[in-house]
Amino acid sequence: MLILDITHDCYKFVRALDAKQFRQVMSAVLGLMHNPEPHDAAALTNSPYRRVDCGEYRIIYYVDGEVLRVPLIGKRNDDEVYKRLQRLSR
Repeated sequence: MLILDITHDCYKFVRALDAKQFRQVMSAVLGLMHNPEPHDAAALTNSPYRRVDCGEYRIIYYVDGEVLRVPLIGKRNDDEVYKRLQRLSR
């Protein structure tokens, strides 16, 4: 099982969700710790990051050795997630 490393921004985002969405997103994140490459995950082009959709949310993550790093979680139908990822990558 992998060790979870989630950013403070992700933590704040998830904490602001309703209880149902909180459980949904966190169960997906915890599931990634057991299986970091589920069948519905996709690699992002020209990037070490992967994404998985969870309801109306998108989880951006990558595996670094024995650590599952989650830099971003955001709305699925919003390109803001990818804009924020580009800002982080600089």
